Amino acid sequence: MSGTPFYITTAIAYPNGRPHIGHAYEAIATDAIARFQRLMGRDVRLVTGTDEHGLKMVQTARAAGRDTLEFADEMSSYFKEMCNTLHISYDRFCRTTETDHKRASQALWEAMAANDDLYLDRYEGWYSVRDEAFYDESELTEGEGGEKLSPQGTPVEWTKEETWFFRLSKYQDALLALYRDNPDFIRPDSRRNEVLRFVEGGLKDLSVSRTSFDWGVQVPGSPGHVMYVWVDALTTYMTGVGYPDKDGDFARFWPADLHIIGKDIVRFHTVYWPAFLMSAKLPLPKQVFGHGFLLSRGEKMSKSLGNVVDPMDLAKLFGVDALRYFLMREVSFGQDGSYSPDAIVTRVNAELANSYGNLAQRTLSFIFKNLDGCLPNEGEDTADDAALLSLVHDACANDVPREFAALAFSQGLDSWMRAVFACNQYIDAQAPWTLRKTDPARMGVVLRTLVKAIRDLTLAVQPIIPSSAGKMLDQLGIPAGERDFAAFADTNWYDRLCASGFTLPAPAPLFPRLELPAEDA
Repeated sequence: MSGTPFYITTAIAYPNGRPHIGHAYEAIATDAIARFQRLMGRDVRLVTGTDEHGLKMVQTARAAGRDTLEFADEMSSYFKEMCNTLHISYDRFCRTTETDHKRASQALWEAMAANDDLYLDRYEGWYSVRDEAFYDESELTEGEGGEKLSPQGTPVEWTKEETWFFRLSKYQDALLALYRDNPDFIRPDSRRNEVLRFVEGGLKDLSVSRTSFDWGVQVPGSPGHVMYVWVDALTTYMTGVGYPDKDGDFARFWPADLHIIGKDIVRFHTVYWPAFLMSAKLPLPKQVFGHGFLLSRGEKMSKSLGNVVDPMDLAKLFGVDALRYFLMREVSFGQDGSYSPDAIVTRVNAELANSYGNLAQRTLSFIFKNLDGCLPNEGEDTADDAALLSLVHDACANDVPREFAALAFSQGLDSWMRAVFACNQYIDAQAPWTLRKTDPARMGVVLRTLVKAIRDLTLAVQPIIPSSAGKMLDQLGIPAGERDFAAFADTNWYDRLCASGFTLPAPAPLFPRLELPAEDA
């Protein structure tokens, strides 16, 4: 096992319905980070899954006339299918209904109890079934007809029941010290500031069990009580690396390097979760990143507006890698972003099809047709050749890794596209189709320069479009063991490839031009 460990998770999706584009966006972003870290030589563990307990799941299943577990099985399968379709390179897909997860959740509960942080009392207060969250009166707003709403705009109801409480108030100072001493624990800064204000306003003890339903993890030694869904759901991050067994994967990968979540659940991950772990005397995750919402033509998606989109439909319509590229290129990670079919078509056609794809296709086709696929390796580079290779190398080996490491995907891809544009300007200026008749030796040097540039460009973009990049590297004859980012420092790869007798196969276009569906045209 080589490389420094790197543990990353998505949020654990709540499957009371099929996945939407927001789920896909988060999964793709998390996967891009995981793939990037693997290419940087890290030993990566990526965990995702579904959070299937709680009252909302019971109510949704009941409304559909379904057994709750049967319903959960079906809904969870759609999320796993989404991950597989979108080429999410997860190491484990966890379900909260699994036996080992229940064991992990109960172990965490017992650790918090051993620290005297749990006590039995009665709860009265405002609760949102949809959010699976409690809210203070001061956080509520008033909707139509005087209906009380949560900060997320969801209905709340007054709840009374016997419950176990977690001594959250005890950890206020420790949490504030965590944020102060680890300014990157919560990113981006806008989320950090929100959490700071919330905690500085004072923390109340948290109700962490339910008696009104039995769909959940049983509280150890307390018949009739199931755990509050967020105690159970958050524990999934440790289930994914073997907790409560503290050897093996848990010892290697915990604490998590990065939790990727939506901005609407930052409080649970940056207040409740570290407090639970402090209580259990377990290491805290290193960073929580709350990304923005993905909007449909600038509007928040909702069933009432009829703009909820199945990501599987988009992947089928435009292609998986095209969708991945668009989402990572179009949206500045951490901020809200917008998508539409026409925006996808415009961006992908301009950049993947017309720029990168066309660059590769016309270069490799020219070599295949005019040199029988043999890679040219004669002649000296000119200043123009060296300048292009230097520009491309700097973008791919320096700019892209730096931006991707900072989770700035769109900025990294901007640098990458500038290098692609430079290659297209170079091929137009050098005109190898003219050199074929006037100066074949110079033509060979130009084509060699372009092949070297295309290899670097393709290595760099692998985290974003893994399938297409893999096919391009196959066409170029790049061995599987020479595709990580350390390969940028290898200056002899082209000579070795030529010496091996490799010849280019007939190149297949990887990015066909997209067309708008009739209803969006």
